[in-house]
Amino acid sequence: MRFLLVEDNIELGEAVIARLSLDGHAVDHAKTLAEADEWLAVAEYDLMLLDVMLPDGDGREFLRRTRTTERLPVIVLTARSQVSDRVDTLDLGADDYITKPFDFGELEARCRAVLRRRGTPTPALIPLGEALFDPSGGTLSHAGETKPLRNRELRLLEVFARNKGQILSKSQLLDRLFSQDAEVSENAIEVYVGRLRKRLLPAGVEIETVRGLGYRITWA
Repeated sequence: MRFLLVEDNIELGEAVIARLSLDGHAVDHAKTLAEADEWLAVAEYDLMLLDVMLPDGDGREFLRRTRTTERLPVIVLTARSQVSDRVDTLDLGADDYITKPFDFGELEARCRAVLRRRGTPTPALIPLGEALFDPSGGTLSHAGETKPLRNRELRLLEVFARNKGQILSKSQLLDRLFSQDAEVSENAIEVYVGRLRKRLLPAGVEIETVRGLGYRITWA
């Protein structure tokens, strides 16, 4: 998943990014509303985490404006704890609201809940050839064995599993796995694809290299 974090507190922003990155999410960090507009113009996101008080404006007004053009799920982060503040923010179109300071475990749980509510329903287990893929548990089961997937492998397999038969370029895959600030080459995708191939081939699942275009996953 790829998230946009709009937060001017650099220390908090780095902590949120570090925690979400552990789950394999790519996170871009905008420190102002102007930067957030720039990110939204060039990238697609699964979720936005939006602070209310920002140097160049009110996050609630930004939320109101973006709601007219974006269907992006939004969780508002704020130090305001009054019930009226929460009600106003939700009425403006926020999907959820979390008060600072917050527990990172709670933030992760709220992100998962919002994505479940707003996203396309996904089965708990996804059949891949003779294997079963569990995105929530981060495991792949085949021939009576269940093995955990590393974070990047998990996110990459999620992208492939939802795009069976479609050609995905290396740049598309990089975009889904890493933030734009990350200094990562396309060779990283080759490494992760190679690891997944070894895991999936015994189950009758093939990740095909389409010369000059990218990769395509297929199974019977």
